Amino acid sequence: MSLRSIVLCAASCLSITLAQAAGLGFIEVPADAAGPALRGAVWYPCDAPTAPVAFGPLITLQVAKDCPAKSGQWPLVVMSHGAGGSFLGHRDTAAALADAGFVVAAINHSGDNFEDMARHGDVSVFISRPMDMRRLVDHMLRQWPERIVPGQVGFFGFSRGGYTGLALAGAVPDFRSGMTWCAKDSKVPMCVQARRNELPAEPPVRDDRIKAAVIADPLSFFDAEGLKNVKIPIQLWASERGGDGVLPARVEIVRRGLPSPPDFRVPANSAHFAFLAPCSEAMTQAFAEICKDTGGFDRVAFHAQLNAEVTAFFRQHLAPASKP
Repeated sequence: MSLRSIVLCAASCLSITLAQAAGLGFIEVPADAAGPALRGAVWYPCDAPTAPVAFGPLITLQVAKDCPAKSGQWPLVVMSHGAGGSFLGHRDTAAALADAGFVVAAINHSGDNFEDMARHGDVSVFISRPMDMRRLVDHMLRQWPERIVPGQVGFFGFSRGGYTGLALAGAVPDFRSGMTWCAKDSKVPMCVQARRNELPAEPPVRDDRIKAAVIADPLSFFDAEGLKNVKIPIQLWASERGGDGVLPARVEIVRRGLPSPPDFRVPANSAHFAFLAPCSEAMTQAFAEICKDTGGFDRVAFHAQLNAEVTAFFRQHLAPASKP
């Protein structure tokens, strides 16, 4: 898919009205020795009414922008988007979690988002992504100490974001075996790096502050050996048909390789992009590859189920200090 399509589809996702009354603010993780500045958003429990807020010339969100957070402390959930995505790709799930009593933070991954694809095909992005999320957790704990329950951090990730969550939980990737899809003469940077044995020598950073993770249709470089140190509870979602480089068989390897059986879900008739927030009708017509579902699959109904089950999972494994 072209970069233009990715950008326009990401913009379309922003244009859909948010029904939830969650508060919304924009954040920036400052640049430091570990990486560049990271732009994103935070959703949080809020009592203020929503109102239309323009986000650029074509986009309007129905949100309680910058409203005062409700008193109390809440578990933190950080979100990681897929390849070329944005921090708003799972905005409906983020808002549902905020309504349920969570603070939710998401960022655009450096070099692998709809505005900046500079390192999209480079293996280094699989090292920087977990570091991006660790920096996000650091930032939220520094900036929101009075609103976040210490020691109660969860993770939600889709596609490459699912890979990111498994790495943060202690999984060690085998990049060489995971790149069997590379053609012999492929010019994709990571394939060239694999042929030249220019793969990372050290595993990605893990983050023991994360206590539970929802992993949706992950891109996987993991086998049972690489997954053996994952000890936290996992809710694992798999699409029935896969897509965008994610193969159901690879997700099944993750399911079987995790030391403790995950809470495993496979929505019937689903394809990979079903986990993205529902698109508007106009964007569904314009960008069918990402937005249009086949086989009678109802993405709106599925997201009602997804959001409810993700919320229930985090409520089970992350103890709030306060309730909304």
